[in-house]
Amino acid sequence: MTLRHIALFRWQDGVDDARIAEVERLLGALPGVVPELRSYSFGRDAGVSEGAFDFAVVADVDDEAGFAAYRDHPDHQAALAVIRPLLADRAALQYRLPG
Repeated sequence: MTLRHIALFRWQDGVDDARIAEVERLLGALPGVVPELRSYSFGRDAGVSEGAFDFAVVADVDDEAGFAAYRDHPDHQAALAVIRPLLADRAALQYRLPG
């Protein structure tokens, strides 16, 4: 079984490219330090649809224990410490992939 985690962020007004680049740097380091991550991607909204969130993170892990390891990993928590003050809104979910 694979468990997919998706997080969507909407930035507060005034969050600039430098701050988003720092978020990208922190998130980009996670696949190298969180062995439970099977697939990991993130990116800024492409701007092709109104009302979209500004940024997305998609993480695939084997199971709930893998998700907990990712969620609680100190480097992930450090990234969240930078991300949380920038957020106007956040949505997240985890679902099982078929097969």
